[in-house]
Amino acid sequence: MKLKESLKRKNFVVTSEVQAPMGQDPETLVKNLKLVRGRVDGVSLSENEFEGVVGDTIKTCEMLKENRFESIYQTTTRDKNRLQLQKDFLDAHDAGIDNLLVFTEDYRITGDSLQEMMFFHVDAGKLQSVLEHMREGHTIAGEPIPSRPDFMFGSGVESSWGKNVPDLEMREMEEMTKIGTGYFLTTPIFDLDSFEKFLSRTNTFGVPVIAEVMILRTAGMAQFLNRHLKSGMVPDWMIRKLAKAPDKEKASIELFADTVKGLKHLCQGVHIITIGGEEKLRHYLDAADLK
Repeated sequence: MKLKESLKRKNFVVTSEVQAPMGQDPETLVKNLKLVRGRVDGVSLSENEFEGVVGDTIKTCEMLKENRFESIYQTTTRDKNRLQLQKDFLDAHDAGIDNLLVFTEDYRITGDSLQEMMFFHVDAGKLQSVLEHMREGHTIAGEPIPSRPDFMFGSGVESSWGKNVPDLEMREMEEMTKIGTGYFLTTPIFDLDSFEKFLSRTNTFGVPVIAEVMILRTAGMAQFLNRHLKSGMVPDWMIRKLAKAPDKEKASIELFADTVKGLKHLCQGVHIITIGGEEKLRHYLDAADLK
């Protein structure tokens, strides 16, 4: 079943994020993902660049589609003009990819500073321009497109706004809804109580919300997230559980399962970040009773 149809039916969807391989056989990625084929509604491929080497995201998406996966081309509008976005989207369409996951500015659509606000509005504007032209059947230069893309696309939303959801961020979500976003994908969720409060204060304009869930394998990994991404992102009790557990994998699976089970009555799906652990994803799905 297509991701778009699953969301329309209000199914609890499961998607996972992987990276386009660099310096290794992409067949290895496909082989690992085959272990969960039929259990995930989509697999998103993030753009990957290391020391000037860029993974071929669209080609890998195409390979996943050939192996009966619903592939999702994931990109950002940062550092891309309209022509670059258009080229990426047309390449994805030509490869038979139906799903986009587009992050405005840098992995989120909210802004706490004037600079971030300006980034959002510029990026949302060029994204809207490209999509509207393509939906009308032509490029931004007016050249006809052989077949009109009908992308299902999702966009990111910051899910840790604290006590109040600022009016500005609400307007940004509304703007993405007008562009045609099919779902909002949150930043990683570790604290269910905070996420529930976020949802209770947020008008999602009828758009489904999918919660990002990151698989934590060690206490060191959790501490790294708190140190380099956002202070307090991972609660202390989770870090202690991982640090003290004699069986780290068991503790990791338990944390994941408890988080997902708590999310099932709050939102319409989970987006799992495996960070290279695709071969063990099935064990996490089993523990969380996901298909």
